[in-house]
Amino acid sequence: MKIGQYLRENKFSISFEFFPPKTPEAEEELFQTIRSLRKLNPTFVSVTYGAGGSTRDRTRRVVERIHRETDLTVMAHLTCIAHTKEELLDILKEYKNIGIENLLALRGDIPANMPDFKPPDGACKHAEELVRFIRENFGDWFSIGVASYPEGHPESPNIEWEIKYFKRKVQAGADFSITQMFFENEYYYRFIDLCQKEGIDIPIVPGIMPITNFRQVQKFASMCGADIPQRLIDKLEPYADKPEETLKIGVEYATEQCLDLLKKGVPGLHFYTLNKSKATLMVYENIKDAIKA
Repeated sequence: MKIGQYLRENKFSISFEFFPPKTPEAEEELFQTIRSLRKLNPTFVSVTYGAGGSTRDRTRRVVERIHRETDLTVMAHLTCIAHTKEELLDILKEYKNIGIENLLALRGDIPANMPDFKPPDGACKHAEELVRFIRENFGDWFSIGVASYPEGHPESPNIEWEIKYFKRKVQAGADFSITQMFFENEYYYRFIDLCQKEGIDIPIVPGIMPITNFRQVQKFASMCGADIPQRLIDKLEPYADKPEETLKIGVEYATEQCLDLLKKGVPGLHFYTLNKSKATLMVYENIKDAIKA
């Protein structure tokens, strides 16, 4: 199933994101999570790709295993900044041969331990270039998603700049997008309005992260430029070292977010699971009637 086509047919999507584990034990735990979430009948699941291509083999292995061992549609993340075009071609051919039809095309982060990092000669230095490269070499075989940033990418000077470069990714051949996590829905609504004014009409699926570890999410949010509203910080800080209370507050907040988004007719919900199922299952239980409606 091609995700872009599914979304263009105005079908509602539920999806989950995982990261490739580092150990065999963690991989088995991930597949327990996948089995738990499978009963929600997700439209697709996705597997991330580490900075600088650091998880290339692990990402491919998990993608292939999900594809072969389950009936789930799986989308592979692919970053370009650290790969030559020859390496990208090899990776893309491998995915095509496996039967993977969906990709999330990303520039990728510069490895934190390589401050003097420079992309290889001739590399795709931006997601826009990667999208165009995939289309030029594989036509419509892949349904290509791209990231969007309702609050602006950390490197964008303003939201107008963000919209300009997002539009270029769409013009290059992207056919759907998943947003970076956000905790204020107004950022998403503003982003959609600006996209519509620019004639950007691809489905843009909001990314939701139920908070289960306050300090961890604070770190993630600072890295990606996502604002955690003060009212949520005030609720979470007193329970930063109490996992069950944090989970309860995080699920309640994510539930409110999702219900509001559903009222506005979003094309789907994409959950950043951190390879755990409990919080996502709890949120889904709270919103399932609204999804059906």
